[in-house]
Amino acid sequence: MPGEKLNNFKRSSRECHENDDGRHQLLTTAIILRPTAARVPRKRPLEEWYSPAEVLMATVAQLLEQKGHNVEAIAPDTTVYDAIRRMSDLDIGALVVVENGKVIGLITERDYARNVFLKGKASPTTPVREAMAEEVLFVGRAETTRDCMAIMTGKRTRHLLVMEDEALLGILSIGDLVRSIVAEQDIAIEQLEQYIRRG
Repeated sequence: MPGEKLNNFKRSSRECHENDDGRHQLLTTAIILRPTAARVPRKRPLEEWYSPAEVLMATVAQLLEQKGHNVEAIAPDTTVYDAIRRMSDLDIGALVVVENGKVIGLITERDYARNVFLKGKASPTTPVREAMAEEVLFVGRAETTRDCMAIMTGKRTRHLLVMEDEALLGILSIGDLVRSIVAEQDIAIEQLEQYIRRG
């Protein structure tokens, strides 16, 4: 049953490992949904090293407080044409595919291009379930912006669902993360400038 796919979801997690000089490296683990695949963790170490005091960044929960928890969903039997038109009207890049109250996939503009347009299919007659991505990544509220960016970069995806206990809490785009990280960097620069002036 499509709804059973949700049981294969595992959220990304963070691990912090200490090396010889007392500094810490963050590792992110993303386990994704594949209906027939085993649950295999995939770790992507971040390129930079940070001391514990430096790892102060926005969490997914904080991002959702700013952005909101609204999620635009669509039924799998809706046509791709209607899905694309709805994304255009709302100026968004993805719709969560829900059936019987369960998340079963995600459809994006990229999915339309790859699975409909380039295959010569007609969007007014093609259902969303034939074009959507069944492989869906998601994170929990405790993950940070850097965790999410590492997952998106490693998996070449532009959207992450936010879920806990099979409840859909929100969705994040790569644009949301970039804006948050830029704001964090601006604050860090301002603090550094104040430190230099005090010195």
